[in-house]
Amino acid sequence: MSSQAGATGRRAGPAGRTGLVATIIAIWPYLWPSDRRDLQRTVMLSLVLMVVAKVATVAMPFTYKWATDALVAASGGKVPLGDAAGWMIGAPIMATGLYGLSRVLMSALLQLREGMFAEVAMHAVRKLALETFEHMHRLSLRFHLERKTGGLTRLLERGRNGIEEITRMTLMTLVPTIVEFAMVIGVFAVAFDWRYIAVTCVMIVAYLAFTIHATNWRIAIRRTMNESDTDANTKAVDSLLNYETVKYFGAEQREATRYDRSLAIYERASIRTYTSLAFLNFGQVVIFTAGLTACMVMAALEVMAGRYSVGHFVMVNAMLVQLAVPLNFMGMVYREIKQAVIDIEQMLDILAQTEEVADLPGAKPLAVAGGTVTFENVYFHYQPERPILKGIDFEIPAGHTVAVVGPSGAGKSTLSRLLFRFYDVASGRVLIDGQDIRTVTQTSLRAAIGMVPQDTVLFNDTLGYNIGYGRPGATEAEIGEAARLAQIDRFIALLPEGYEAQVGERGLKLSGGEKQRVAIGRTILKAPPILVLDEATSALDSFTEKEIQDALDRISRGRTTLVIAHRLSTVIGADRIIVLDQGRIVEQGTHGELLELGGTYAALWNRQREAREAQETLKRIAETEGESLRVKLDGEVAPGDVEAAPLKVGEMIRP
Repeated sequence: MSSQAGATGRRAGPAGRTGLVATIIAIWPYLWPSDRRDLQRTVMLSLVLMVVAKVATVAMPFTYKWATDALVAASGGKVPLGDAAGWMIGAPIMATGLYGLSRVLMSALLQLREGMFAEVAMHAVRKLALETFEHMHRLSLRFHLERKTGGLTRLLERGRNGIEEITRMTLMTLVPTIVEFAMVIGVFAVAFDWRYIAVTCVMIVAYLAFTIHATNWRIAIRRTMNESDTDANTKAVDSLLNYETVKYFGAEQREATRYDRSLAIYERASIRTYTSLAFLNFGQVVIFTAGLTACMVMAALEVMAGRYSVGHFVMVNAMLVQLAVPLNFMGMVYREIKQAVIDIEQMLDILAQTEEVADLPGAKPLAVAGGTVTFENVYFHYQPERPILKGIDFEIPAGHTVAVVGPSGAGKSTLSRLLFRFYDVASGRVLIDGQDIRTVTQTSLRAAIGMVPQDTVLFNDTLGYNIGYGRPGATEAEIGEAARLAQIDRFIALLPEGYEAQVGERGLKLSGGEKQRVAIGRTILKAPPILVLDEATSALDSFTEKEIQDALDRISRGRTTLVIAHRLSTVIGADRIIVLDQGRIVEQGTHGELLELGGTYAALWNRQREAREAQETLKRIAETEGESLRVKLDGEVAPGDVEAAPLKVGEMIRP
């Protein structure tokens, strides 16, 4: 049952450097969805249309031959006896019309097939991209802490494009091209002899071998280009999300230099990609032209010997020139599929990641009666060599408030992560109303717990959306009532757009206190029986802290509440205070009991009280000195007065 804090596991499936076959196998269930018979029928009909279209394609050189022989006969030339074009003598226009009809038929069938198959291809793209997106949300907090958000979004975008490319290239181009190759070989076997088959096969094999070799060489360049592209995108997203920090330190040029360094690698890789593509295209032309020329020379000799008609010569040329299109597609198909595999391999790798925290088979929803929370001999570590919690035992009775305090790094916030089951305990148990949270569904567990974090991150949407996030489907009246209870309704009323006002990226358009009120509002709307307040006021000024604390006291009333606090002044009213130090409970009791004990809590309390008193003293002195300086504004300020003021302040707060 326990989850050791190691690397996120993997499940069987394509991952890492995937191959073409493995990738096609991985995406085949999305191209042939078992739950969509209509799409399966579309795939089958598309394949039928593909075969008919290729028959029309191969028939075109025959009509070209017949038209040529008919024209030769009509102009007084001779056609070998028994040739199929003999019946066409005197009807060159009809043969030409048949040639044009076959071209139109071929194009019509191909376009119809592509239009029909688009539904299948885009369904595959949508389903696999959605599955990856959902899987990203199921993966552990550890996975997301070790990844960069910009890199993940770029990975998802490129993977989605890669799926579309593979889908389109395999069933829309690769399979039809193979069918056309087979048909051309069959035509050469019937209408010509083995020499033409041999030359054509050698040309195809040499063409594909050169294409594969050159493409594999280009893949390394493509990888470098993708990695630098991801790196540049990640740096851009990271820098823009930290816009204010960049401004604070005047680091615009530094950020531009970092971004440009990644772009320079991308630029060099892109140039190599284009130059290698030019080399590839030239080599393909040389190989194809050699095969075409050899076949045409053989046909010309046969015509001169009287064994073939001029139409045969034209037919050989038309057949091979027509073959150039799918053959060129074959090279492009290989290139695009291999490149798409590169783009999709990281997406497949994510899908291969197992969920570090997963529901047990047959897990039942959490049944909350009162909401009693129990930590029973809990041990936990993120890394085995660095234990975080060491035998934590405490209980929060239903409807009571328990606060956890202690120095930084003591393991306070880890308690909330374990309660939400972002991680599983290494040993011991976390219980809610006697139920081990590892035996219930995560959805029901998290539905029963509300969180007001220290750093509230909002969606780049409206105020109404962010407050309403606490309960999907909440009415405007319910959202308004939650805003009123969170004391943010008056602020919203002053905005021209009201609840439709945009909060900006991560809520940057709002102040810290406003964001906290939004967080409180959506927690009120969620109405959970269990509440976690994770240093919800530690980053606020004293005035805002008092207002937010009043709101928190209201919403925690009657709920089982775990308060993780840095400022001890916010927890003096808790039913019980637990003091953590180095992963162990060193003290617990009420505020008064802990002060009388004179231990760690009392030391923390005295230290924070002294700091508050020093701040208040500084504030009073600053106000006093500022007033005395204003009185002397007519030039009566002595040069030493301004310099002496800070020394006086320092002396007054010196212990």
